[in-house]
Amino acid sequence: MLDADFFRRWMTATAASVDREADRLTALDSPIGDADHGSNLRRGFTAVTVALEKETPATPGAVLVLAGSRLISTVGGAAGPLYGTLLRRTGKALGDTAEVDAAGFAEALRVGVAAVMQLGGAAPGDKTMIDALVPAVDALPDGFRAARAAAEQGAEATTPLQARKGRASYLGERSIGHQDPGATSAALLIAALAEADGERGTGE
Repeated sequence: MLDADFFRRWMTATAASVDREADRLTALDSPIGDADHGSNLRRGFTAVTVALEKETPATPGAVLVLAGSRLISTVGGAAGPLYGTLLRRTGKALGDTAEVDAAGFAEALRVGVAAVMQLGGAAPGDKTMIDALVPAVDALPDGFRAARAAAEQGAEATTPLQARKGRASYLGERSIGHQDPGATSAALLIAALAEADGERGTGE
């Protein structure tokens, strides 16, 4: 079962990963975006970490709603609303339960991903974060490591695609040949699940 402590570890692990990879995310964003994806997410997840240190949400849902709210209020561009919506809607889908099983979390995360698709109008194949998130959710019933692998493969598979949504879509065919920064950061978020679970000692 996954409790509030697990979800706090998930957010903390994501923040650490984003901090480590911020320069790479910005480098990926430079040729097809505004060259600020890494710095924006670093600022946002730093704010999430600070908020979780000050407050002690008692449930998994409350952890994610708080984290999502902080991202919306601190991250510029499209990333804040998209990641904020992902976490807030996942958190709301979890409800007020003190613990959630893996199947319940997978179902809630699917709700969050669907909300992101609705907000951004993106679908798989559009060269966005959805290309990492959808395969990750599909693989989640097989464990966090399977979800991480699926997300990483999904992010890498955006390289040959032409962007159809977001800032990169303005470039048309020039967006081809670049790995999408949003899909890459989404893969970091999913990878942090396995890290947080490893800290719990289950070896999932």
